[in-house]
Amino acid sequence: MSATTDATETAEEATATARRRMADEPASRVARFGAEHPLVLDGGITLAPWQIAYETYGTLNAAKSNAVLVCHALTGDQYAASTHPLTGKPGWWDLVVGPGKPIDTDRFFVISSNVLGGCMGTTGPASTNEATGRAWGLDLPVITIADMVRAQAALIDHLGIPDLFLVAGGSMGGMQVLQWASAYPDRVFAAAPIATAASHSAQNIAFYEVGRQAVVADPDWREGRYLDEGTFPRKGLSVARMAAHITYMSEVSLHQKFGRRLQDRDRLGFGFDGDFQIESYLRHQGSSFVDRFDANSYLYVSRAMDYFDLAGDHGGVLANAFKGTKTRFCVMSFTTDWAFPTRDSRTIVHALAAAGAKVSYAEIESDRGHDAFLLDEPEMHAILSGFIDSAARARGL
Repeated sequence: MSATTDATETAEEATATARRRMADEPASRVARFGAEHPLVLDGGITLAPWQIAYETYGTLNAAKSNAVLVCHALTGDQYAASTHPLTGKPGWWDLVVGPGKPIDTDRFFVISSNVLGGCMGTTGPASTNEATGRAWGLDLPVITIADMVRAQAALIDHLGIPDLFLVAGGSMGGMQVLQWASAYPDRVFAAAPIATAASHSAQNIAFYEVGRQAVVADPDWREGRYLDEGTFPRKGLSVARMAAHITYMSEVSLHQKFGRRLQDRDRLGFGFDGDFQIESYLRHQGSSFVDRFDANSYLYVSRAMDYFDLAGDHGGVLANAFKGTKTRFCVMSFTTDWAFPTRDSRTIVHALAAAGAKVSYAEIESDRGHDAFLLDEPEMHAILSGFIDSAARARGL
């Protein structure tokens, strides 16, 4: 065995160890549920025991009326406003959650949890299956958005919080917001679904299927048993991330940021090493992603988005999902978001109006595409702040 092969295997073993530690021993808080608190999944299977990892910010008031749940997108986690323990980077919604920010932690008690099927401490495919002593892998039942929300509701019960002042999130997080408002209308005072849809489009399903196939085609995937075998499908997961990341940007932002500019050269290389800056950027996105995310979790969580169909769950009529709701809504979209275009948000708004809900809507001018909800977008922040202030007055906060 060569020294090069030896070193590669050592790196893979280290990666596998890190994955297990990521899944079972997170730096954040964990609520554990035993056999007496099983989670009944949409697939008809009962999951027990299980756990959910979460972070909190701010202070819960005496009346327990100021709780806010923020829901993360596909590759997010519970570190919404705190330093990520693996990357050292600020939280994914650090611009929105914090003292004096739109979701003001001097005013509200904010909860952010890792979704079911995730890889940062909540039960997912990299977690240990107590029945076998091995990682769940593909033995974990398929997860839906509704399952994620049931797990979050169990966490809220565990924390002794009767209802939520606000549930907010973008993309897959917005799907969770809609599911919360539909499944638990009496527990959600206000909801802010941002850059999202009531069902995944055929285009989005297609992009995520390309990503999933990239993962399973990697020989290091090992039929989902890579943790047991000391490997990790880095190349496949990297390609999946690259394909998805293209959908998060807009044509305008890609042109402005990269155009056809060359990377570290002044002429074409006439090869496949990556002549263009955009190629280098995507490769960096892919390689950095695999250091913080589990490949099987990518399969599970992306599939949950594909399965989400709120209208289909209510007789094909989206308004039925919100019938009789007293929740007040603020829906936002972005002009250059082609992953979750404005028409998806308008469909939600029309359904809410048909259901008699209190709803406001804003289409925000931005050249940043789908990722705009994660970035410094003053108009979004101002609208969200105004909506929260109005709702808080109505709530008596």
